[in-house]
Amino acid sequence: MPDPFHLNGISSIQTGLRALDIVGTVMFALSGALLGVRKRFDLFGVLVLGCVTAVGGGAIRDTLTGNTPPLFLRDETYLWLAIAGSLTAFAFGMRLARFERTISLFDTLGLALFAATGALGATKLGLGPLGVTFAGMLSGVGGGIIRDLLAHEVPEVLYRRDQLYATAAAAGALTVYLLQGHLPQLGVQLSGAAVVIVARFVSRRGWVRLPVRRLPEER
Repeated sequence: MPDPFHLNGISSIQTGLRALDIVGTVMFALSGALLGVRKRFDLFGVLVLGCVTAVGGGAIRDTLTGNTPPLFLRDETYLWLAIAGSLTAFAFGMRLARFERTISLFDTLGLALFAATGALGATKLGLGPLGVTFAGMLSGVGGGIIRDLLAHEVPEVLYRRDQLYATAAAAGALTVYLLQGHLPQLGVQLSGAAVVIVARFVSRRGWVRLPVRRLPEER
């Protein structure tokens, strides 16, 4: 007979993991939709930008790993959450968009949770450290890259050398790989997300930067 306490524990972990996925989806939807509000997009444009930011990275990850159709199509809850987050940003965007830190906070939380979630899913497929790191990083930054391209912005992962972004996502994903099997899944995911948040924080403070190679004529 199955141990009810063990089953309850598994159920609690799965509930916690799903809750983190939900939070990440809403955070990214808010981030993408707020950029649309700032760009003076109409309602449809804001919805598109919010939704692709929320589900784009996961869709790319699922396609690359053969987990098709992507999760947001198999479970429309995520798409409805993305729509809800986008509508919230459209309704209150004029207030929220005044605060750059608010947008950055939403983006960081989404990045952290999606990078950790993507990496955790990659470990279940038996991928190695590089595969897990790449899948987690892509889950975190994929939606943001699509968002920036649609909004005619240079993707943040390419030009914000003063702030770790893709590197932070990769660090969090690698943390998930290293901790897998040593902690409960929820603890692994939270640890990976925490690494992303800390990396973003220290880079915004100017304590850590990636090196830049300059050509002789630029010196």
